[in-house]
Order: sequence, then C-alpha cells, then structure tokens
Amino acid sequence: MADASLAPKPDYGLDFSAAHVGQPFSSRRMFSRGAWTLAFGVTMFLINRGEYPGPAAHILIALGLIGLAFVAVGVVMVQSSRVVRFEVRDRILDSLALKGDERVLDVGSGTGVMLIGVAKRLKAGRVTGVDLSGEADIAKENAKLEGVGDKVRIDVCEMPKFVYPDNHYDVVVSMLALHNAGESEVCDQLVCEMVRVLKPGGRLAIYDVLRTGEYAQTLRAAGAQSVELSPVSWPWCLPTRTVTARK
Repeated sequence: MADASLAPKPDYGLDFSAAHVGQPFSSRRMFSRGAWTLAFGVTMFLINRGEYPGPAAHILIALGLIGLAFVAVGVVMVQSSRVVRFEVRDRILDSLALKGDERVLDVGSGTGVMLIGVAKRLKAGRVTGVDLSGEADIAKENAKLEGVGDKVRIDVCEMPKFVYPDNHYDVVVSMLALHNAGESEVCDQLVCEMVRVLKPGGRLAIYDVLRTGEYAQTLRAAGAQSVELSPVSWPWCLPTRTVTARK
C-alpha cells in the first residue's frame, strides 16, 4: 500500500503568491537582508575590535538589531503565508455563506488559495479563476491534488477588460492580487469589471493590501451597495483589509 505521506502535496507558495518572490516585501528578501546585515556587522566588529573596541561593539549591536528586525519580519511573513491567509480566506467564505450552486469568479487566482477554497464549498456550482500572475498551471495542479479539478476553470484575460458578460456571476472574490496588477487606474478598472460581471444582488469580497480604501471608493462610484471595510490588520507587515459589497 502506498504511503500517503509520499503523495504530492499542493504548493501555494509564500507571500502573496509564488510570482512575487522578487518583490521588495517578500519573505526571502527579508531573510536575505537580515543575513547580510548580520554578516556585515560581525565582519566590521572583527576588523575593528582591536583598535576601536567600543565603536566596533556599538556598530555590531546596531547592525545586529537591524538584521534581527529583517529576520523577524520574514518570520511574520512566512507565518502569514502558511497560516493567516488560509484563516482569512475561510472567514471570508464563511461570511459569504455559499449554498453550493453559485457561479463564482476569483480575480487574480494565483496559486489557487481562494479558488480552491471556493471550489471545496461548491456542489453543483463552479468557480472561474482569472490568472493575473502567470500561475495558472500551478493553480490547476493544486486543484487536481485537492480533488476539485472538475469544479475549477482558469482563464488568462486581457487586463483590465474581462471577457465575461454583464450580470454573469453570483459571487466575485479577489485575494491578495489587485495590488500587483498595475497602477491605480488599472486596479480601478478591474474593480469596475468585477461589479459589471456580478449579478444584481450578488456579493463581492476583496482582500488586499495598501489600496483597499481606493477599492471601496471605486465600488461606490460603480454603483455597488453596502460597501464595507474591515478593520486594518498587519499580516506581511503591510496594512490589509477586506472590502465587501453587494450589487
């Protein structure tokens, strides 16, 4: 009998998605900067401790604290990627109270964190992902490994215009994706597209960093109702909120 522990496991990557490892706020960069800063501090101390023991110690302490701060931020970001984003996803989906027969759109599906979370709650419904980061193959493989490949479809759309008709989806979601789509104008157009394809009475939820206040303004301008912003939290050491609305 095959060992279940040796079976392939889904890989959702770290940070917002695997495609973001080169971003300034990636955990890999935090650990790298921490290591280099600590190494530089130790080197400077060893070079100068004989002639300038006092200043050398002060430099070591200062650089050591900076290096440890980088490492601490990296640890927070890894914890956010491996635990927090899944907890937040489940809270968002709980609040949406899916019945199981909905047609759902996930804008910026990435490696499939939200996409697959939605698919697991659907029975007769289906979820479509809009790939904005070039990770469609990873998301499809993850969906297959999670046993929901038949409920998932992923499209690569020309931004910021979607190919889907007006009033087509019961629910539209987006998780940690829009901030990386481009300038504010592009993000605003994507938010407007999310409203356009949503059915009257349909629900929308966006979880993202930095620009959530702008999304709320855009939703109101696009005619969305009951636009609400959650309190700010700081996973990945960045201001993060959920924006919810109805059409």
